[in-house]
Amino acid sequence: MSKLAFITGITGQDGSYLSELLLEKDYKVFGIVRRTSLLYSHSRIDHIREKLNINYGDVSDACALHQFFNSILQNNLGFEVFEIYNLAAQSHVQISFEIPEYTTTIDALGPLHILEFIRSQPDNIKNKIKFYQAGTSEMYGKVLETPQSETTPFNPVSPYACAKVYAHFITKNYREAYNIFACNGILFNHESPRRGENFVTMKVINGIKYYLEKKKPIKLGNIDSKRDWGHAKDYVKGMWLMLQRDNPDDYVLATGQTQTVREFVEKSFKYKGIVIRWEGQGLDERGINNDNGDLLVKIDKKYFRPCEVDLLLGDPTKSKNLLEWNITYNIDELIDDMFKN
Repeated sequence: MSKLAFITGITGQDGSYLSELLLEKDYKVFGIVRRTSLLYSHSRIDHIREKLNINYGDVSDACALHQFFNSILQNNLGFEVFEIYNLAAQSHVQISFEIPEYTTTIDALGPLHILEFIRSQPDNIKNKIKFYQAGTSEMYGKVLETPQSETTPFNPVSPYACAKVYAHFITKNYREAYNIFACNGILFNHESPRRGENFVTMKVINGIKYYLEKKKPIKLGNIDSKRDWGHAKDYVKGMWLMLQRDNPDDYVLATGQTQTVREFVEKSFKYKGIVIRWEGQGLDERGINNDNGDLLVKIDKKYFRPCEVDLLLGDPTKSKNLLEWNITYNIDELIDDMFKN
């Protein structure tokens, strides 16, 4: 009996690590990628591409999505389990303010299309399908309590977070209304060498490499916002563990520790033997190389969000107790991996 897995967002950071994990566990792994003039961005999965079953598709196209699901099930009769991981998203917070409608279409309606497919199946098929919805700590927004757990009320302050809150509750609603095995993972920031270049952690790592080569400073926005950063490898294991439980539920994955962007910058420069000191205030603040006076960091107002999330700190107690999930990378080991790979 085959174990089947379907991953939207399979070419992303999480999708690539999750694909590796599932292949190691002998799943047949399927995924969809968007058609573009450059085919698709596949660098993260090049090393396993021949082991994956990938079609063109998009979570905004419910008809094509349902046809692909049906073809998978028809070609794998007698399957043991069909796990669907919805990782597809327009996940950049700042960009969601620029393209709010597209962000909502993908991040809110995408999971609804998948849930509708599951709902429409006869019980003998539906009972073998498990669904994972990728939530985000950004849903907590202007946090109403610290640390944030599964019971902390959401208070979103971006189009991205608002769309994800809808996805969270529609997943919960379909779970309860139609007896679907559907889990929400509320994941705090997780990074890796495969992180997109426009996310702040990778921007810092690449910026330091560029400084060492070209002596150009990094341009950043709010460096005093606090985040709970972990490694994507740990977090995709948590996704899988959620779907191995007997009953579906919602879980926070987090390290339980927080650092400011400023501290991440300092740790990253220190990794390369550079001590940074700060001068000035507000938009005039600058990060200076303590040894030679070089400008390392400039503050640029264009990187500030219209609404800022000041503090995110997760409480992973439930995941640790029920999933037996634990992190294996601390912040320094994460930075080490991001520089080495």
